Amino acid sequence: MSLAFSRTPVALALLGLASAVSAPVQAAEFKAGDVDLTLAGIVNAYYTTTSCSGDQTITGAALAGKALGCSGKDGTTTIGNGLLPNALTVGAKMKQDGLDIGATIMIGSAVASNSAIGANSAVDVRQGFLTFGNAGMGTVKIGRDYGMFGANAILGDMTLIGAGAPVNATQSNRVTLGHIGAGYSYLGTYGQLAYTAPAMGGVTLSGALVSPVDADATHVSDKSPQVQVQVSLALPAGKAWVSAKTQKFNGTGAAVDFTMSGVEVGTSYSLGAFSVLANLQSGKGLGVLADGDNGDQKQTATLVQATFQATPKVKLGVNYGITRLKDTAGPALKDNSNVTGGMYYGLTKSVTLVGETSQTKSKAANGASAKMTGLALGAILFF
Repeated sequence: MSLAFSRTPVALALLGLASAVSAPVQAAEFKAGDVDLTLAGIVNAYYTTTSCSGDQTITGAALAGKALGCSGKDGTTTIGNGLLPNALTVGAKMKQDGLDIGATIMIGSAVASNSAIGANSAVDVRQGFLTFGNAGMGTVKIGRDYGMFGANAILGDMTLIGAGAPVNATQSNRVTLGHIGAGYSYLGTYGQLAYTAPAMGGVTLSGALVSPVDADATHVSDKSPQVQVQVSLALPAGKAWVSAKTQKFNGTGAAVDFTMSGVEVGTSYSLGAFSVLANLQSGKGLGVLADGDNGDQKQTATLVQATFQATPKVKLGVNYGITRLKDTAGPALKDNSNVTGGMYYGLTKSVTLVGETSQTKSKAANGASAKMTGLALGAILFF
């Protein structure tokens, strides 16, 4: 086996990410026979503080409430991951019998825990899939990977390499939320059989049969798979997209069946040093954080963002997201919103220093409201 080593730029897509606010990854590349192997990774940590105030009677996934935002306290301090975990990704690609063949395995871990002696051994395997195809037939993907619905929103979110809403309940032993639950639902990681058709001009069509998931203990998956589709259009200085997904949930006991269904439209565009992004999700049963977690409620989620490349090393940005639930009553959650302002400094081509300040609000149908203010300072390394 010959082993050649090189350091060449590769797309952040190798890690299932986006390069919206960071420099290209430098990945190690190896040659083993007819197989090209790549090794890349992410390491990040942020000093985050939160402060929670307001009405604490809101029920549901109230991100700004003390229970989630500050883990039951008035405020918290954590040194942990931002929206991304620490991760190691191994990739392989080869050409055989006229087909381009590839494989990706990504293993993640968390920085923060609430114990000085407990084992920090939780492993987050988000990707493990193979691909095969060519320019004529398109590409087939089989395995575990991110979903299509919500992907462009979170991958274009400037807080992807920061923290966004530093919700303490999720940051301990995992990650912060960015705008998950306050601008978009999580794109999810699923077992899937996916197909991407050959590009037609600037149009790309993808679809997937996804292993169905449970919403909660009383709403479980049906025998039918979840279905996701996406159409994207390449623009001269950006792109536009339309996505959709659906899955049936069976109610157990007294719980009733419902079908999750949603549509997403969005666009991103750059003009010189300025870039903008807008994304809208609308549907039923999409969940505040993940599929079906709020039952069959109708909802909308909106994210808008503007960034400015102030210098070759400094990017400034602000974004706002809100998730609204319909037909709520009493103390039940009506909406979560978050506004984040950030500065991202490219210390080197691999290291970005991040400073963000944010405010998250949760409101109930009866008018009750809670607020969480947050600060995140730290760094992220792509290699």
